[in-house]
Amino acid sequence: MFPISKKATVLIAVGAAFAFPAAAELSAADLAKLGTTLTPVGGEKAANAAGTIPAWDGGITKPVAGYKPGGHYPDPYASDKPLFTIDGKSADKYKDQLTSGQMAMLKKYPDYKMIVYPTRRSASFPQCHYNETKECAAKAKLAPGGNGVVGCTGGVPFPIPKDGNEAIWNSTLRYRGDTFAMHWSQAAVTRSGDYAMVKFEYEYDFQYGNCSKPVAQREANKVLNYLQVTTAPARLAGQILLVHETVDQAKEPRSAWTYNPGQRRVRLAPNVAYDNPGTAADGLRTNDDFGMFNGATDRYNWKLVGKREMYMPYNSYKLTDPKYKYSDVLKPGHINQDLARYELHRVWVVEATLRSGTSHIYVKRVFFLDEDTWTVLASDKYDGRGELWRFSEQHSENWYNVPMSFRRSRCPTTCSPAATSPWA
Repeated sequence: MFPISKKATVLIAVGAAFAFPAAAELSAADLAKLGTTLTPVGGEKAANAAGTIPAWDGGITKPVAGYKPGGHYPDPYASDKPLFTIDGKSADKYKDQLTSGQMAMLKKYPDYKMIVYPTRRSASFPQCHYNETKECAAKAKLAPGGNGVVGCTGGVPFPIPKDGNEAIWNSTLRYRGDTFAMHWSQAAVTRSGDYAMVKFEYEYDFQYGNCSKPVAQREANKVLNYLQVTTAPARLAGQILLVHETVDQAKEPRSAWTYNPGQRRVRLAPNVAYDNPGTAADGLRTNDDFGMFNGATDRYNWKLVGKREMYMPYNSYKLTDPKYKYSDVLKPGHINQDLARYELHRVWVVEATLRSGTSHIYVKRVFFLDEDTWTVLASDKYDGRGELWRFSEQHSENWYNVPMSFRRSRCPTTCSPAATSPWA
């Protein structure tokens, strides 16, 4: 039986151990697989044996009918009918295709369910990203100690990963656009369903893999510059966080600064990392929970468990449909599962266990990475006793005007069997 936390809120926001830089480059034979038997970023192109996962045919390559620049993304699969629904009573039947966290949610909440739809391999990226992946894969290496990547300025560095650290760096360095801004909301939902929305404005300026910038114009050793401005509620409005994220963190760690309007001072923020509390998250999200995982990898040993076929949140356009209000989505204990979509996909399973001599509130984390995008779609998190504590999901969709895969621009990305859901 999974432990039950006494906390009563749900936070919602709309191989071997460490590898070293010994020759990690792909062979000519492996490079030849990219774009042939494998997708350009390393996924298996072919359908699975049962035919329940189709072959990848390039994904969505242009905006669908009804899309207007700057507006929401209409659902290209709105006519799909559910195949079946997994609930607490039927969970054991599908346990081999579910994470431990999903099983715990199904067992804990009587109204929790997973509605499964036909699998749609919608993932696609700009040709620039595909080209840079093939170029990068020929020379990418892990930095000394495994805490970073050297040899690349763009692309998936390890499309055929040899260990878990390579796989998680693929996720960290996956293509997420060039430069853009967005509004974001986050809420801590109480056991009774009440919440107060915290609102942000985010700006992302990617350097690594920025398709709009020639390599010579990209900042050296930089993943991105990230700006977060809190706009509501009034007691938090005006707080600013600036982060410079690096590619080789062994050479140059993350830099961060905060501005507090009450103090009218800018300060260095070295604690914006690891398991320090995320901004206005009521202690329910760590800094490295944001985006499912970010930052340095040096506190964990990373094991590549292998690849599995699992039911994952995917093509979550319904969650971003503007006809739904936040109150339609945010429910006690978990999001409104009637609006969530699950599909059978192949995912890389990566297990991170805490290294001796380091500390983190999660002694073990298990990540499930989509083979077509390298996005972490789900994560099981274990406490100091080694027991399942929190579970996270990331509901994403194809932003087909770019194109790229990105987490939904509104609604939750996490939930927990312990009644504490850190949505990041």
